[in-house]
Amino acid sequence: MEEPLVELRPITEDNFIDAFNLRLAAGQEEFVSHPIRSLAQAYVYRDQCQPFGIYVAERMVGYVLVIYDYDVPEYDIWHMMIDEKEQGRGYGGAALDRVIDYIAAKPFGSSDRVALTCNKQNPVARRLYESKGFVATGCEYEDEVELALTIGESGRVE
Repeated sequence: MEEPLVELRPITEDNFIDAFNLRLAAGQEEFVSHPIRSLAQAYVYRDQCQPFGIYVAERMVGYVLVIYDYDVPEYDIWHMMIDEKEQGRGYGGAALDRVIDYIAAKPFGSSDRVALTCNKQNPVARRLYESKGFVATGCEYEDEVELALTIGESGRVE
């Protein structure tokens, strides 16, 4: 299957309402926060994060937030979601590739580590993350498991 043409566009005053209008499929609400909460967090951490709309053509189909944790240091992927009407088309995998490309450019700091958490009851997301090279670190937080990968000097996943 050919990867869909997906691009990341920063969330701005021109498109934040489109992010607010994204919807999760029934039963997914426990897996990811709504973009309203994510954008509030992005505002609080604005010096170390970038919220993105996930676009196919001129249509926002999802949302993701990239944050740099200076204390660890590492890049974290937060709140990635694809609208309920757009799921199952490969947009999540293509968007994750774009996120990794963005992080490989080291926009906030020099860490090669990329981490995210996944709800233990969300095998679809976990399979997606593992297909992109993320592996479980052994760290667990309540109902979530941490996965991480390392980006090499070439920008490729190691």
